[in-house]
Amino acid sequence: MESTNRNVVVASTQGGRLQDGISRHLSQWNGLQMAVQNQWGGRDSHQKSLQLAADIFSWFSESKAPLCVEDLENLLHESMLLSFNTEIEDGSIEQVAEELMIMHEDCQQGNH
Repeated sequence: MESTNRNVVVASTQGGRLQDGISRHLSQWNGLQMAVQNQWGGRDSHQKSLQLAADIFSWFSESKAPLCVEDLENLLHESMLLSFNTEIEDGSIEQVAEELMIMHEDCQQGNH
């Protein structure tokens, strides 16, 4: 029983680190921050950015299939287009997706 509780605490800690890392990466993404600051998604642009972070966390934690960076890129692209009416073509979506995938792998291995 103690081992099971310990595993839950470890998973919870890793999940918290992953959530923090996702938020940190998104807060440093110029394309998203410009969309939020200029309210390209309307008055609730900040809330939409928080929802994007939650959606990414859910994608990482609830996916049953193997995770693929292209799927994460699609999630980011679709969110920017639908939530912020913004087409990002500077390569940053691919960069952010790659960084998030690496961070997720690090969290799973306990390195983050």
